[in-house]
Amino acid sequence: MRTLHLTNFWHASSGGVATFYRALIEAANRRGHHLSLIVPSSENLTEQVGDFVRIYRLRAAPAPLNPEYRLLRPRLFLRPGGPILRILRAEKPDLVEICDKYTLNYLGAMLRKRLLPGIASRPVVVGLSCERMDVNVAVYLGASSLLAFLARRYMKWLYFPMFDHHVAVSRFVADELREAARGHAVRRSVWIRGMGVDTELFHPRRRSRAYRLTLAAAFGVPADATLMLYVGRLVPEKNLELVFATFRKLVGRPEARFHLVVAGDGILRRNLESAWTEEFPGRVHFLGHVSDRARLADLYANADLFLHPNPREPFGIAPLEAMASGTPLVAANLGGVTEYATPDNAWLADPVPEAFRMACLEVIEQPALRLERTARARRTAEAHSWPRVAEGFLDLYREIANIARNAAYPVVSPPAFHSTPGNWLGCEIA
Repeated sequence: MRTLHLTNFWHASSGGVATFYRALIEAANRRGHHLSLIVPSSENLTEQVGDFVRIYRLRAAPAPLNPEYRLLRPRLFLRPGGPILRILRAEKPDLVEICDKYTLNYLGAMLRKRLLPGIASRPVVVGLSCERMDVNVAVYLGASSLLAFLARRYMKWLYFPMFDHHVAVSRFVADELREAARGHAVRRSVWIRGMGVDTELFHPRRRSRAYRLTLAAAFGVPADATLMLYVGRLVPEKNLELVFATFRKLVGRPEARFHLVVAGDGILRRNLESAWTEEFPGRVHFLGHVSDRARLADLYANADLFLHPNPREPFGIAPLEAMASGTPLVAANLGGVTEYATPDNAWLADPVPEAFRMACLEVIEQPALRLERTARARRTAEAHSWPRVAEGFLDLYREIANIARNAAYPVVSPPAFHSTPGNWLGCEIA
C-alpha cells in the first residue's frame, strides 16, 4: 500500500503534528510501507528517508497570522504542471491524507471528483484533524458569534465533505466534526486516534541528583528550589497567561522557592520573556526551542512538576511526555488532554489561577500521592508509545482503503460516528 500525506504544520521547531509524522515515517520504514510526505519549506527539496519514505519539501510563503509557519497554497495543485500534481503522478498513492483546514482541503475535493489534470487514479482521501477551527478563529480573529457561525459553516460545507473519511486526534477535536457531519448525502466515517510519546527517551530513569544540581547551577537557583516546567509553543492558543497568573500566586508565599522554566519558542516569546523576567527577576528562565531531544528529556525528568494551561488543547504531546518522564502533570480539566490525563494519574484543575495554584501545592506537599499518580501516569504513557500508535495509524489507513473498495473483511476498528443525511437550505452535498 502507498500513502501520501500533506500538512502545513511543519517547520524547524513545530510541535505535535511534525512529531507524529516523524513517528509515522519510522513505522513505515519498519513495516515496508511506501509513504510520501509533502510539507512547506523555504526551498524545494526531495529527501529519501530509509527505503520506503520520501519527503517532498515545497517552497511556500509564510502564513499570514503566524509567519513561523509556511502555507502550501492551492496554486501548487491548480496550476498545470504544479509540483503537487507531479508528485501525485509519480507516487500513485492508494490513500491521500491531508492535515490542514485552510488551503489543502480543496485538493481533497478535486481528487474525489477527479478534477485534477493528468491524475488518472482515484485515491481514498482522508482528512486528519489535529486542531479545531472554531478555537483558532476565536484566538486569532475574535470570539464573536458571527465568526463562530462562519467557522461552523466553513467546517460543514468547505471542510467535512471534501474528504471520503476523517480521523480526529481526540474526542474534543471530533466534536467539531460531529456537528459538521449532519446533513450530507454521502456517508462518511470519523475515527478518533490519539497521538503518542517516545517512552524510551522520556523516562523517569533520567532523573538524577547530579543532573538536578547541574540544572540548578545553570539557572543560578538554590539546589532545593521547586522547578516548574512548561514545554510548548509560545503562541496565543496555548493560554500562557494562566501559567503567568499561577506562578504569581505561588511566588507570593513567604517561603516560596518556585522557579519557572519555559522551553519553547513562538510569536509571543519576546513579549512574554520581557514581561515575566521583569516581574520575576531570576525566577523565570526562558530556554527557547530545545532541539536536542535528550536534553529535553533530561529537563522533563528533573523538573518537579509540569504545567499545561490550555483548556482547548487538541491532544497535547508535551503533557504525555511529562507523564512518561515521571513528572507530575498539572493540566486543565478540559480539552484533548483528558483523552489520557485523569484525576488518577494527573492533577486536573479548572483553568483558573487559584485552582492551578492549589493543584501545584498538592503536588509539592503530598509526596505519597505524587508517587502513586506518577506511577500510573507512566503506565498510561506506555500504552501510548509511538511505535504502537504509529503502527495503529498504518493499520487504520489500510482498513479505510478497504472500506472504500467495498472489500469483504471484518471491521477491526469501527469509527466513532458517521455523517447523517439531511439538508441545509434545501441543499445536500456529495
